[in-house]
Amino acid sequence: MTDIGITRFGAYVPSLRIGRTTIGAATAWLDPNILGGAKGEKAFCNWDEDTLTMAVEAARDCVGIHYPGTINAVALASTTAMFSDRSSAALLAEALSLGENIATAEYAGSRRAATNALILAFGAAGAGETLLAASDRRVARPGSPQEMAYGHGAAAVTIGSGERVIARMVASHSNAHDFVDQYRQSESGVDYALEERWVRDEGWLKTVPPAVEAALKKANVRASNVSHTIIPASRAITDAVVKSCGLPAAALADTLALTVGDTGASYPLLLLAACLEKAKPGDTVLVTSFGQGCDAVVLQVTDAIIPYRQTRGPLDIARRGDLEGNYLKYLAFSGLVAVHSGMRAEHDKRTAHSVAARKHQVLTGLIGGKCSACGTVQFPRTRACVKPACGAFDTQAPYNLRERAAVVKTFTEDWLAYTPSPPLIYGNIQFADGANIMMDMTDVGPGAIKVGMAMRMVFRIKDIDERRDFRRYFWKAVPMKGGDL
Repeated sequence: MTDIGITRFGAYVPSLRIGRTTIGAATAWLDPNILGGAKGEKAFCNWDEDTLTMAVEAARDCVGIHYPGTINAVALASTTAMFSDRSSAALLAEALSLGENIATAEYAGSRRAATNALILAFGAAGAGETLLAASDRRVARPGSPQEMAYGHGAAAVTIGSGERVIARMVASHSNAHDFVDQYRQSESGVDYALEERWVRDEGWLKTVPPAVEAALKKANVRASNVSHTIIPASRAITDAVVKSCGLPAAALADTLALTVGDTGASYPLLLLAACLEKAKPGDTVLVTSFGQGCDAVVLQVTDAIIPYRQTRGPLDIARRGDLEGNYLKYLAFSGLVAVHSGMRAEHDKRTAHSVAARKHQVLTGLIGGKCSACGTVQFPRTRACVKPACGAFDTQAPYNLRERAAVVKTFTEDWLAYTPSPPLIYGNIQFADGANIMMDMTDVGPGAIKVGMAMRMVFRIKDIDERRDFRRYFWKAVPMKGGDL
């Protein structure tokens, strides 16, 4: 029987962090008790990040730089997708240059969206692989318990079959129950959550144990033999569920609560990626998720995990962070407060969709051209080679620049041009293969950029057309950190 399961995994967590003591200090006037839970920090998106940009980065971490062309389907799970009528999964596939002959699907509606998609992908696994990414950028009302708990992040896995499977699908079980622990209507920007103790006792403890018991029974695995248990919830809930299910307390996986926070639909996959990073052959992994029912998935780690190597480990990504001490800046980046932008922000940002359609592979995938006559690499690709000594026509083949090594050739810190996070930093990025692109830089403050600094490309929001409620995406340069490739 051919094994079906997870073949690769990856994750992405924004570099920005805010300490819970910072949140508590700003909101304790509302509720002094909130400082009692102000431990650790949580991840939040920069102004130019959203569910799609995080999903792209998680997928890149999953599939690596040089991956075989075996992916024939892409799925994206999120409860906070930025478009209701535009396929984020198609944009994800295009950003990775997976081609147009690919199936896409999107999952939403509950925090079980990612595990729903995972179970369905296991059942549909065939000769090719399905890339499943999950991403959420949930925001919470200032001063609420959810503000302390929620973090932003994404994770991705590929599902396939054969010898490349690193975590074999053993069994799964799902139940559905319209138990309302929290909800968010389409016109609302924040969740409405009920009291945690009631949610724990009437929701988690009455929904999750039966699903876990059924999944373990199908897998013929005793609860005491589970090596890793993933429960995407607070410590009060995880401890109660572990005890109720008879699972080993030592098997409970780190919830990353003190470094990242609850990342919504992506939370189960993010914790799974962190778990697989340290798992051993033969380990049994139990993954649960909760939200109007429960999914329970039993996986067994295979020998293929031994030679498996990550581009950047999920745990390493979770540990990285640039602590932001300005609560107002955090609110502004989260869209919870409107700050004065000045007159320079008032220009029309209308997108020329006809041009964007013709140039979609170039813009979304950062695809340049390489001249077959002289080897010159350029961006954008044109009919004529830009090298004066060559000038050959129609000799350029598509050339992927998003994964190429690059350095800063020139840069400007512009304090007059508008950007949601001044100063606007841009400059000439020199790629190792010879191409030059004038582009924005992000995730960096004033005085940090130097000529010759190593950079890597990230998929980000270019600008937002508030008049027409549309956002454009492009690639930006960020400084390389230890562990990046």
